[in-house]
Amino acid sequence: MTSPTPLIGVSIPMLKIKELINHVAKTCLNILITGETGVGKEVVAQNLYAESNRSDRNFVKINCAALPETLLESELYGYEKGAFTGAHKKRPGKFLTADKGVLFLDEIGDMPLPLQSKMLHVLQSGEFSPLGSDQDFKTDVWVIAATNQRLEENIKAKTFREDLFYRLNIIKIDIPPLRERPEDIPALVEYFFKRYMSEYPQAEAGRPDSKAMARLCSYSWPGNVRQLQNCIKKQMVLNSWDKIFEELPNDTSSSDTSSSEVGASAQLQDATMHLPAASRHNGPGSHRHRIISEFVDLSTSSDKLFEDISLKKIKKLASDRVEKEVITFVLEKVGWNRSKAAKILKVSYKTLLYKMSEFDVNPPVS
Repeated sequence: MTSPTPLIGVSIPMLKIKELINHVAKTCLNILITGETGVGKEVVAQNLYAESNRSDRNFVKINCAALPETLLESELYGYEKGAFTGAHKKRPGKFLTADKGVLFLDEIGDMPLPLQSKMLHVLQSGEFSPLGSDQDFKTDVWVIAATNQRLEENIKAKTFREDLFYRLNIIKIDIPPLRERPEDIPALVEYFFKRYMSEYPQAEAGRPDSKAMARLCSYSWPGNVRQLQNCIKKQMVLNSWDKIFEELPNDTSSSDTSSSEVGASAQLQDATMHLPAASRHNGPGSHRHRIISEFVDLSTSSDKLFEDISLKKIKKLASDRVEKEVITFVLEKVGWNRSKAAKILKVSYKTLLYKMSEFDVNPPVS
């Protein structure tokens, strides 16, 4: 295997993932990598492999969602000649190919239940038998699995074995979506430009200016790093950020909300509709004057006043204030249930906790 794609990112979650890789890569404990589609689960698996003591052996990948059950079984364990129609010769499976190396089971959540039982046996005993064979083989593989599904929910739905989950989930690495770590976007953009420059040498002038970078960092990237990567490729060909931004799909949001969540959202919308309209004049006491006075000391002289006015600073202060008010409003409406509030606000639970700490939002003392 060639050098793995590096883990690009300066955000706290990515720095923690890099540190965790350094800690566990040489233990060869089974690892479960979770995260949305496109966040880079295979990249993390490759970096684990590269830092391990098995980097001189095979890294073998199999996508559990891409193959039907019978074909997936034969790919994993191999088969003997004549084991089934079309088996004209003996073929080793991935477990044998990956012996002493790494077997990366991508989309493990899509593995059919019957194969989960056989997988559990192999992980427990290190033994398997190819299709059509009565002989057992020993294998020593480091299993790294990945999924974009919530396996805990699959266990409740009885579509994933609980014992297999605990066998795979000895070490868990959860990769947050790109929208929760926008500070990683500039480094990713630069990396992809450098990576593909030899393919598109005319694209040197296409690097984003500050305005385009701000747009890239504010977009939610539902397809995560993979979508950003494809966006950069397209920009290197078209050399038009305006065209790229026009073609970006609209942000998507979950429609799976409970009646209480819908009710709280409706109350929030109702509250915002009753905000006073801006006055047509700018005199003291006007709505506009009151808003500006919250962020700038209007009692100072004109020269000092204009020195203090920074649109960027005021925008940040105003944004923080609005966020704090909205977060507090929603938390109050749902009885300070933070999980429910995070769903309504369409942010992760970790992001909500961070915002509550940043804005000093706390439940009332009983």
